[in-house]
Amino acid sequence: MSPAQSPFELFGIDALLTEEERDIRSAVKTVVDSQIRPHIAQWYESGELPARELAKELGKVGLLGMHLEGYGCAGTSSTAYGIACLELEAGDSGVRSLVSVQGSLAMFAIHHFGSDEQKDAWLPRMATGEAIGCFGLTEPDFGSNPAGMRTRARRDGDDWVLDGTKMWITNGSIADVAVVWANTDEEEGSRGIRGFVVPTSTPGFSAPKITGKMSLRASVTSELVLDGVRLPASAMLPTARGLGGPLSCLTEARFGIIFGALGAARDCLETAISYAGARQVFDRPIAGFQLTQAKLADMSLELGKGMLLALHLGRAKDEGRLQPEQVSLGKLNNVRESIAIARECRTILGANGISGEYPVMRHAANLESVLTYEGTSEVHQLVIGQALTGVSAFRG
Repeated sequence: MSPAQSPFELFGIDALLTEEERDIRSAVKTVVDSQIRPHIAQWYESGELPARELAKELGKVGLLGMHLEGYGCAGTSSTAYGIACLELEAGDSGVRSLVSVQGSLAMFAIHHFGSDEQKDAWLPRMATGEAIGCFGLTEPDFGSNPAGMRTRARRDGDDWVLDGTKMWITNGSIADVAVVWANTDEEEGSRGIRGFVVPTSTPGFSAPKITGKMSLRASVTSELVLDGVRLPASAMLPTARGLGGPLSCLTEARFGIIFGALGAARDCLETAISYAGARQVFDRPIAGFQLTQAKLADMSLELGKGMLLALHLGRAKDEGRLQPEQVSLGKLNNVRESIAIARECRTILGANGISGEYPVMRHAANLESVLTYEGTSEVHQLVIGQALTGVSAFRG
């Protein structure tokens, strides 16, 4: 028998990574193995995540806003951030979501569009996990079409007063600060959309937790309710005007998903390979059956191709060449293939595949949410279609 290889070894992935990227991968894997894997099955079953405590642990090793510059952030490459997302999601999609929303949505919005005062007030504490952020864009009736948002910000003297509701907001009920997008009606259409930095202690702000989830159970998901939330003029993000502001933040978060989803798929595949080598059927391990090997080969092929795509897009981002439609390519392909891998791995584990003793069904259920958030597969297909044809089909 020849020595067994892991899927990424088969593709020679290590040779494509820098020494710094391999070191970051190792450091994040150590955190996941020590802080997350021993507890994640129980967190998932109970539907509870000690997010504030976990954020501080992740902050200690520089994972929060790690690809941002200054304010206590590590300033790593985008590719290194993607690799960190992969290792985090190998633990659980909910944990990667905590880091993504903190760093690529809330912190990125303040870092990219905020005033010096806003940056100084929030970013250092968010980088350490002392302060938690959330990102309020999606509404109950406006997910894929954020331009139709009903949340309004109206002038009252020098202040702004916000009213509206946001839905499916990760970190919402534990957040110290919310980046909330609202229509100011200052200009016709989506140009009137502006972002506001909202301390969650502000009167009129509430964030009831969403319960009863069958996916991303180890994640804090909330509704945001803004009922006459009064903010000073300085709360507005000064350089974000129109829908381009929040969409650029979503593009940043989607990039992490391109890598992250592969972490869940890799964990499923490694579990299936290990299980297949130990599980005896008809007096031999199922790893020795042709149908099992065909499944493992096909899944490894898609996982490796997804990783090559992720690295290619990561290098493009680090060089300033990455386009939003290319992020759509990566998110569409890698999440779609990852969920297919998780489902196929479940078949190799048989009935054990639905047990919480193994991570496969948990990853499969989580990936159902990853398939939807930060742009559904259908939205990304239309983004790619528009890039190919030059014709928008969003209103067709």
